[in-house]
Amino acid sequence: MSHPLIPYIDGARYEIPIPFLDFINPHHPPSIKPFGTLVAIGVYVGSLLTLKRARERRLDEKVFNDFIFWVVSTGFVLSHMLDAVFYHPKRVMADPVYLVRIWDGLSSYGGFIGAVVGAFAWRLYRRRPILEYVDITVSSFPLAWVFGRAGCSIVHDHPGALSNAWYAVKYPADQLVAGYDGRVDLGFIEFALTIPLAIACHFLWKNRPLRACGYYVGVTLTAYAPVRFLLDFLRVEPTDIGRIVEADPRYAGLTPAQWMCFVALACGLYFVAKTRSAGYVCTAVLAEGSDEDEDDDSEAEEGDEPSEAAESKADPAPDARGDATDKKTEETED
Repeated sequence: MSHPLIPYIDGARYEIPIPFLDFINPHHPPSIKPFGTLVAIGVYVGSLLTLKRARERRLDEKVFNDFIFWVVSTGFVLSHMLDAVFYHPKRVMADPVYLVRIWDGLSSYGGFIGAVVGAFAWRLYRRRPILEYVDITVSSFPLAWVFGRAGCSIVHDHPGALSNAWYAVKYPADQLVAGYDGRVDLGFIEFALTIPLAIACHFLWKNRPLRACGYYVGVTLTAYAPVRFLLDFLRVEPTDIGRIVEADPRYAGLTPAQWMCFVALACGLYFVAKTRSAGYVCTAVLAEGSDEDEDDDSEAEEGDEPSEAAESKADPAPDARGDATDKKTEETED
């Protein structure tokens, strides 16, 4: 009989208190938490990689930074709000203020929807096309997601079904029932499965930086949606007598995330088909001087072999030089 091999890490033990802020809440003063730290690192690293790839395409970084701000801001806000509405509707009804406590619970698909809303809001406000900005951001997203899911695996906010499988986590005994030594930790599993996706996106970009806009949207959504759909069947069930968190609500037998997986997969397949044989066309704002640099490069390539006209202009024909010398000699003799 197999046994869980993944150790349980108690993230609460690694919180760093901030004493000078205890006036905010003396009973539970603010602290630096592992989850928030890893999410912040993920956002930072993802933004750096996104801007690096934007520079490789000679895009305007200032415009791209503005786009990232809109996407990340709305992503975090709606991540909590949609989580509250679809996963904790009873709590919202009992405490409406919970809806605006954006630090208290997040939903991955809520964040995705929020990012899309932010992207379209930016498009309407700035009046610019967004597909290339979205695609470069998505190409960098799996690396950021690795850090985010690492945070989930430390705080264990996605505990799954009871299990004795080797890939289960050894939860404390008070969070188990007789006959089971562990639980499936969906945050940890998704963390592990996102690493290959991040590596794949790295090599796809390295192999060909200029791909059709929408390519990475298609690849990422097509890879993520089916896996997430299947993983959600391992979530804590309402009938789990040893559950340690509130079970996710089911709508027609599926979680809210599973329903969103259908939409994500459809969008992914659409972009995969659209970009399969398409070439790269720049639709984003180029950095200042990029057009001139490209023109100079083109002229340099074309100018490797001087034209006959340039040669004749720079170096007069021998006969012409001879005639000029003879004429000068005659004038001297006179």
